[in-house]
Amino acid sequence: MADHRPWRLDATTYGFIRDHRYEVAVIPFGATEPHNLHLPYGTDSIEATEVGERICRRAWEHGGNVVLLPTIPYGTETNLAAFPLAMNLLPSTLTAIIRDLVVSLEQAGIRKILLLNSHGGNDFKPVLRELMPGRTAHLFLCDWFRMVQDEAAKLFERRDDHAGEMETSFILAVAPELVAKRDDGTLRADDGSVAELRFEALAKGWVGLSRPWHLLTTCTGSGNPHAASAAKGERLLELIERRLGDFLVELSQAEIDATFPFRPRT
Repeated sequence: MADHRPWRLDATTYGFIRDHRYEVAVIPFGATEPHNLHLPYGTDSIEATEVGERICRRAWEHGGNVVLLPTIPYGTETNLAAFPLAMNLLPSTLTAIIRDLVVSLEQAGIRKILLLNSHGGNDFKPVLRELMPGRTAHLFLCDWFRMVQDEAAKLFERRDDHAGEMETSFILAVAPELVAKRDDGTLRADDGSVAELRFEALAKGWVGLSRPWHLLTTCTGSGNPHAASAAKGERLLELIERRLGDFLVELSQAEIDATFPFRPRT
């Protein structure tokens, strides 16, 4: 018997699609870039694909009519340009890609779209603003790594910025064979320490910048990964699955009316 997963477009046939119209589409975005010395270049894409699969499966099982598109494996990498094979798409290129995909989804009658982002270098809020005029679809955005910060502070010992404890735990849970280790079983990674900023305004977040990663880090890692575990990663995934899967059910079942996505004023 064929493995029918109707929530995944890449695993679904035209024979099914021809007679079925989805309510919600999820577009996952990853990246191809180095992650310290121990995680694979495809870390962000693995994460995006795994999160997308879990939340769409959960949504489908709870009455949500959703479809997961294949993951876009490239993102904006301008601040990692000093590292080999950090495969860059400029923000303007990503905006054009998203616009084209949204048009294709609108042509299929889908009017609710979630951009599921797994790469910190992608800033999609301006994209939503740019695409808002003239669209029939409603666009939503989730950076899953930001969505879990309240619980991550309790689950993980150290703050994760890039390839640290949280990301390493995630990959240990879903693809442990891709995590590089030394002969003694410890992670083949440095401690993820970063250079200190010389200006107080930058250090306290009063002023921002796009950080040049070759000056900020030693091996692209920002955040100590050595307390990571598969168990922590699975707990993180359960949280993401519950929060986003349930949102997709609600979104799928919601009527698009004059005040959507807000409640009518009383």
